[in-house]
Amino acid sequence: MGTMNDKVTMYKNEITYLEETLPDVTESYHQFTGHCLQEGSLDAKTKQLIALGIGLFANNEVCTFYHVQEARSKGASDAEIMETVAVAGAVGAGHAFSQGVTRVQKALH
Repeated sequence: MGTMNDKVTMYKNEITYLEETLPDVTESYHQFTGHCLQEGSLDAKTKQLIALGIGLFANNEVCTFYHVQEARSKGASDAEIMETVAVAGAVGAGHAFSQGVTRVQKALH
């Protein structure tokens, strides 16, 4: 758990450099993500689980750790988090298969 927390904390600490360099960009990013992840038609827990799945698919370690923490803080169970992992795996496999049967086969012919 230490490594996970350390990496999320490091990200939060290091983003201060971006804030100093590009304050408007950083503020816009925080506002955008804040609005996207707040309660709406989808509840905040579901949005965090979606973000976790995307973080896994993108192979983004910090996002994965962060969104596990956020999903838990919004009430996600371990089973819901692991089901999200399975869905992300299915989407990743589907992505590879869809490209295999389209692009790769086209390249072969």
